[in-house]
Amino acid sequence: QVQLVESGGGSVQAGGSLRLSCAASGITASGYCMVWFRQAPGKEREGVAGIVTAGSRTLYADSVKGRFTISRDDAKNTVDLQMDSLKPEDTAVYYCAAAIPRNIFDFMRSWWRDDQYNYWGQGTQVTVSS
Repeated sequence: QVQLVESGGGSVQAGGSLRLSCAASGITASGYCMVWFRQAPGKEREGVAGIVTAGSRTLYADSVKGRFTISRDDAKNTVDLQMDSLKPEDTAVYYCAAAIPRNIFDFMRSWWRDDQYNYWGQGTQVTVSS
């Protein structure tokens, strides 16, 4: 049984930092493209950051570039999201997702689409106050 379990969410003031972790079981995270999504109340789910299998290339939404860093720990089978310089607009439920794309290059052009992922976690709440 595949499980993705997120942890590390919480409340922080603007400018602060949080580190989210996604623990995978039933799959080997290094064999999947792993992506963090988020969904704020009343908004669509959006891709935040991803790490692909081939060469561990990282992908980021423009809104988080330079502030968020995604990384993978193969020994622990986890994917982390370090979030710095947090803003109130980063407030959302953050989800971890895993995909095995048919074509890695097509995937990297559309990684933010949430309809191509095989597995999802339950989410962890991040709240940033001003």
